[in-house]
Amino acid sequence: MEVFIELSIIVGITVLIAGIMRLLKQPLVIGYIIAGIIVSPYFLNIVQSTETIKVFSQIGVALLLFIVGLSLSPKVIKEVGKISLITGIGQIVFTSIFGFLISRLLGFSVIISLYIAIALTFSSTIIIMKLLSDKKDLEKLYGKISIGFLLVQDIFVIILLMVISSFSGNLSIDNLSFVNILSGILLIGGFILISVYVLPNLSKFFAKSQEFLFLFSIGWGLGLAALFHYMGLSMEIGALIAGIALSMSPFNYEISSKMRPLRDFFIILFFILLGSQMVFGNINELIIPAIIFSLFILIGNPLIVMILMGLLGYKKKTGFQAGFTVAQISEFSLILIALGVSVGHLTNEILSLVTIIGIITISGSTYLILYSDKIYPYLSKYLSIFERKKVKEKKESIKKYDAILFGYNRIGYDILQSFKKSKNKFLVVDYNPETIHELSEKKIECRYGDVDDDEFLNELNLTKIKMFVSTIPEFETNLLLIHKIRQTNKKAIIMVISHNIEEGNILYDKGATYVIMPHFLGGTHASMMIHKYGLNLNKFLEEKKKHIKQLKIKRELGHEHPKTEKNK
Repeated sequence: MEVFIELSIIVGITVLIAGIMRLLKQPLVIGYIIAGIIVSPYFLNIVQSTETIKVFSQIGVALLLFIVGLSLSPKVIKEVGKISLITGIGQIVFTSIFGFLISRLLGFSVIISLYIAIALTFSSTIIIMKLLSDKKDLEKLYGKISIGFLLVQDIFVIILLMVISSFSGNLSIDNLSFVNILSGILLIGGFILISVYVLPNLSKFFAKSQEFLFLFSIGWGLGLAALFHYMGLSMEIGALIAGIALSMSPFNYEISSKMRPLRDFFIILFFILLGSQMVFGNINELIIPAIIFSLFILIGNPLIVMILMGLLGYKKKTGFQAGFTVAQISEFSLILIALGVSVGHLTNEILSLVTIIGIITISGSTYLILYSDKIYPYLSKYLSIFERKKVKEKKESIKKYDAILFGYNRIGYDILQSFKKSKNKFLVVDYNPETIHELSEKKIECRYGDVDDDEFLNELNLTKIKMFVSTIPEFETNLLLIHKIRQTNKKAIIMVISHNIEEGNILYDKGATYVIMPHFLGGTHASMMIHKYGLNLNKFLEEKKKHIKQLKIKRELGHEHPKTEKNK
């Protein structure tokens, strides 16, 4: 069979299976692996040109790691914060230890247990980002923390892949190539210098042409991957370093968005090849370990995250939702095991085992993440043991306030400035301990609490407040808040946020005084300036100076504009 015809049939079957996955609301990666199993020698036996597909799959892996590297700029890592660092490292350590112990109890060797234990620690950045984006939870506290510890995992992957690719034969110190590691460190150091002093200027030249920027990105990513491979190092490391080197470029988001369609096509072939190489000869022996490991990932990993976040002073709901984001293994887990097979540390049976774990955990965690808001009320009373209030809530009666601001974020910051200028007494309510600490240092009246907590709202003495402003983006939370306020306070001014016209109208119907819609405010403000200043250039230049000053303050405070779909 010709390679072209073979690939066409494989892609056609994959489209069909992927369509079924879409209907079941499952990540398409599950469909790719199942398609690989279907075209394998165990079923339709379509895969004949294994070497060609393997080359394509390697390109997919390189592009995947290149794009991950683009998101690992020092600036982003700095913004991750202490909570993501502690949770990320803590989850890696605990999952590795318990995963290793379970592997040993199941009778696996030390080397195999190490591989499995480490593979279980990784969660899928791609899948989690997609699910959080679909739920519009990227800007929520748990979403930000989740992305943070996923970045910590990605950094751990870089180090791990470098170490494993430096071994030859058996996994022992004697077989560790220190020359390779030293060469890798020197190469990485060299490319970091290039990324700081050379690439920023070059990227401006490449960006003048969109076609040239796209071509340069492919050449840079695959070129470095090939160079590292030629030097006896990991191709995967080369691709990651290529991405990190460009991460400081002002065009990194644009490069990432252009590369994604190309990555998606080639990475499909990686998962198809993975599925086609699964060994089913001893499937009965793999099922029990796969179920045990899957239950550990689906239950154990969330528990680890909930415990760590509880100890750091976060609410049980935040820990609960963040915990579900680590309830699956990653595409990196499969890449790690495939690398172990390629260097002779593992067999295809172990690859099959981890692939089965991947199918079970990715499928299960998808539903857990999508429906976490509906699951939480049923488990809420049992989760109180994970809540450790390091940020102490005030137990005394609340003072008399004229206004309450729920949520201190980008919009909340501007509203707070208006409150400061007025003579009215106000209170800021937020459920991020770090935010409360920041406000307390500035001597701003604040209180740590969750607006979804009915008991907390009862403590606020809502009947005496004249104005409520909520910058919380969740529609259901604002509905609850309006309903609670209107039960006892019919005359209060209630301002809430909405990013959807239909939801905005519902909020008005339920009693909101004004619905802030950020996407339309810019146009409204611009039209007001045109009406006010007409064609007076000097007035517009004055507004420009004010705006630049405001943007500078916002950047210093870390208030970036939300990423668009193109940049996600």
